Amino acid sequence: MNLLDYTLDELKDLFKKEGIPPYRADQVLKGVYLGHNIHEISNLPISLRELLNKKFEHIIPEVIESLKSKDDTEKFLLKIEDGNIIETALMKYSYGNTICISSQIGCRMGCKFCASCINGLIRNLTPGEMIGEILSVKNYTKEDIKRIVIMGSGEPLDNFSNVLKFLNIINREYSFNISQRNITLSTCGIVPKIYELADENLSINLAISLHAASDEIRIKIMKIACLYKINDIIDAAKYYFNKTKRRITFEYALINSVNDSKEDAYKLSKLLKGINCHVNLIPVNKVTNVNFEKPSRNRIDDFMNILIKERINTTKRRELGEDIDASCGQLKNSYFAKF
Repeated sequence: MNLLDYTLDELKDLFKKEGIPPYRADQVLKGVYLGHNIHEISNLPISLRELLNKKFEHIIPEVIESLKSKDDTEKFLLKIEDGNIIETALMKYSYGNTICISSQIGCRMGCKFCASCINGLIRNLTPGEMIGEILSVKNYTKEDIKRIVIMGSGEPLDNFSNVLKFLNIINREYSFNISQRNITLSTCGIVPKIYELADENLSINLAISLHAASDEIRIKIMKIACLYKINDIIDAAKYYFNKTKRRITFEYALINSVNDSKEDAYKLSKLLKGINCHVNLIPVNKVTNVNFEKPSRNRIDDFMNILIKERINTTKRRELGEDIDASCGQLKNSYFAKF
């Protein structure tokens, strides 16, 4: 039993059944979130530490490779208990460090521009394994972490219950005490789950991978477009905003001669007109066996300037960690290619 998979109330109930005073649960969780092993939690009696070591595990992934970019982005390959490998990235900004975590091992969404999908979905990560990503990076770098983006390998809404539990643990005082307003969840657009997430009344930020202004183009690059049309996604986004009052981010990977024309920009402007949103333009990264290319700087600028002219709040994502394969799945695939 991994201690990191439990909320404080769950651990209190479990301790009570084991004959352990429930108040000890708070001491245990505060200790492990500070990075201590059970035997290092000094305010617990030695006899209790020995008992907990027999009954519980405190599993933090092992860093097996780390690469630091010239822009100070750091990418980590982490080995979890069953031997699977996941990716996590630490990005440094003027407003504080942001960690990008994975929610699944692999992904079954099949987006053609994403390296995470190459080998499909292996399994979901548990709440404790997602928390373990943060603890592992924090222990390794000794850096404070202010923000979380669930934007690494996997589709968070395809692992809904585990991600929801993670969100309900991570902002607790005994945990990392990170405000939900400093957490962003990125989805490729599983419409029913967007509605379900909105009804949870959380205050996290929602980022939706749109990547096209028409269903005809979107279906060529994202398998999920076979299930959910763009208008359905827009309706779900509006519902999310109305429930949470959190501005929606639409992510748009610019692919040369696929979705980056001026006509595409005007279509996107018309689609998003009147929505409280922000467009994050992402020049596409090279993915093995996929013939997508990054547009020229002029095409990127033309696309962005049209959106801005049409009064759509738009920025181009800083291309962090490009020299260390920092995009989802790239470093992991490079690592396995060595063997």
